[in-house]
Amino acid sequence: MKKDFSILIAEDNEGHFLLIKKNLYRMGFRSKIIRFCDGQQLLDFLFKAEHNPKIDPAKSYLLLLDIRMPKIDGITVLEKMKEDGCIQQIPVIMLTTTDDPLEIEHCLSLGCSDYIVKPITYNSFAKVVNEVGLSLLSSIMEMSEIITE
Repeated sequence: MKKDFSILIAEDNEGHFLLIKKNLYRMGFRSKIIRFCDGQQLLDFLFKAEHNPKIDPAKSYLLLLDIRMPKIDGITVLEKMKEDGCIQQIPVIMLTTTDDPLEIEHCLSLGCSDYIVKPITYNSFAKVVNEVGLSLLSSIMEMSEIITE
């Protein structure tokens, strides 16, 4: 398995981002966390736009992706990622307030690893972030199996 692992979080809401980061840290995650405030920043990172951080092929990544973001929405980001042979293997967990069953089905059909709806209250949100942590652990285990085979 690749030694370096980063969690990418595409989340425009500062409070949601901080809560996710805090609860992942509480669960024991010590991976580098990189935040993107809109879909364009994330695409620039993934597709090596000038003057932005570059994705490192020697590292493993996992993406928590919100749907409703400025500039470019999460579904468009997911579509572009899954069309590109170099980055389509990055696991994507949709973490969003959108609970429309058609939206969920669409994201899953595009290739996201999981779809988790963010609740409104703090305690419920913290509980969901724990679910995200468990999903991350599962994805990390799958990535390990893929890389070592």
